[in-house]
Amino acid sequence: MAVAGCTKCIKYMLFFLNFIFWLAGGVILGVALWLRHDNQTSSLLILQFEGQQAPNTFYISVYILIAVGAIMMLVGFLGCYGAIQESQCLLGTFFFFLVILFACEVAAAIWGFMNRDTISKELINFYDGAYIKAVDVSGSPSKDAAVKVLEAFHSTLECCGKGDTDTALFIQLAPTLCRPKPLSAPKTRGCHEKLVLLFSEKLYLIGLAALVVAAIMIFEMIFTMVLCCGIRNSPGMY
Repeated sequence: MAVAGCTKCIKYMLFFLNFIFWLAGGVILGVALWLRHDNQTSSLLILQFEGQQAPNTFYISVYILIAVGAIMMLVGFLGCYGAIQESQCLLGTFFFFLVILFACEVAAAIWGFMNRDTISKELINFYDGAYIKAVDVSGSPSKDAAVKVLEAFHSTLECCGKGDTDTALFIQLAPTLCRPKPLSAPKTRGCHEKLVLLFSEKLYLIGLAALVVAAIMIFEMIFTMVLCCGIRNSPGMY
């Protein structure tokens, strides 16, 4: 016998929340794929200098997001089907996966907060290493490779030099490196600042999505428990 009264209302609310959860998984998957193929980040993270690849910590985070988005879509579908069928087995399985996802999200949020500056710092260090070789007047063998790395940074981020007074000095030492196009004016904003802004904006976007999903998951866990109790206590179970 189907549930009735308030429990029936919770059943459809749970179905609606699971549908939102499924859509949120699709959104996270789409955002993660966009971050993976974003022109700005891709053009910087494929760079190589002196046999070293640009730091890929950002991509590791993106791959985790892709996996989370796909799992959320699967779990959301399981919750929708379990709610409509009023299946305690499916709802119990859904609740189990939901708790695991919530725990993983909390752990990822803590890790992300503790390492929020790591990505930009790694790329800043990578840029600084190329910067030192590019302004070396002694004719370093890797100078040409360093110049190409700096050109990629300057063209992608529309910046020049490390920042502050260094930018003006760098423009004097290597004015051509601050001109992605022959007739364009030199870029005067430091690359350190632009790198921090670039990844801060993306991390804020990820954090906002995580907060919305966490709120949905909390309500889903509550409604799932209530619905399971309602199904167990319905007349048809006796």
